[in-house]
Amino acid sequence: MAEDELDDIYPTRMPSSARRYRSDVNTEAGRARADAHSVMLAKNDSQIPSRKNAIPPRRTATQTSLPVARPERRSTGPVETEEVSSRRSGDLPPQPRQTTSLRQDFTWSRLHWTVYVGTAMLIMLVGWLAFSSLSNWWQVTSDDWHYGRPRTFQTDAVVGHNDSSANPSHFIALNLQRHVEVIEMPGGDASKAKIYTGPVLIGQGQDLAVVTLSFKDVNGDNKPDMIVNIQDSRFVFINDSGGFRPARPGENVNL
Repeated sequence: MAEDELDDIYPTRMPSSARRYRSDVNTEAGRARADAHSVMLAKNDSQIPSRKNAIPPRRTATQTSLPVARPERRSTGPVETEEVSSRRSGDLPPQPRQTTSLRQDFTWSRLHWTVYVGTAMLIMLVGWLAFSSLSNWWQVTSDDWHYGRPRTFQTDAVVGHNDSSANPSHFIALNLQRHVEVIEMPGGDASKAKIYTGPVLIGQGQDLAVVTLSFKDVNGDNKPDMIVNIQDSRFVFINDSGGFRPARPGENVNL
């Protein structure tokens, strides 16, 4: 009995074979519980598709949840206004903005009526100057086509200087560097040509003035007289003694 009491107080060492057996049993039981737990976790994972993996990813793993940086698009349209940009960013609330056209209408409505009158007169003046320039250019161009340079005019007329209806006299009027000259060929005979000197033209652009001739009895002697026409001016040459002479001052002339 004393030995049994001593064994209870001081437990003896178990045999190594028994300890190994107990250790193997515990190990196998732990492995079985771990396998059963893993099977349950796998089953639960398969049943719940939205369950995330509890194991955190490595720091070196690729981060797929980061937002993708998109390049800025260059807009070819009109530049966004400050109101639209603030509305998109959400920084400032949208504020009413007055357009440029409304501002311009408001500005024009406050102008004095003399401004409108002055503007209209200025437009009319510019239009008149443009029309005058265009009219002058067209007149010079038309004269170039018809009379050339120097300005030359030719006509035939029966004036009683050895001529007839079959052989009229030929007249050539020239504006030669502002000097007016008239050449007569009686009966069309150039060997008997006569030159009559007309006025000298003074003024800007008079070197391009057109000189024309007309024939009319202006003194009542039943002889056709020669009238030199230069723009709005008339110069009379009296038919006298087989030729023409300038009309004298005080002489009765009826144009």
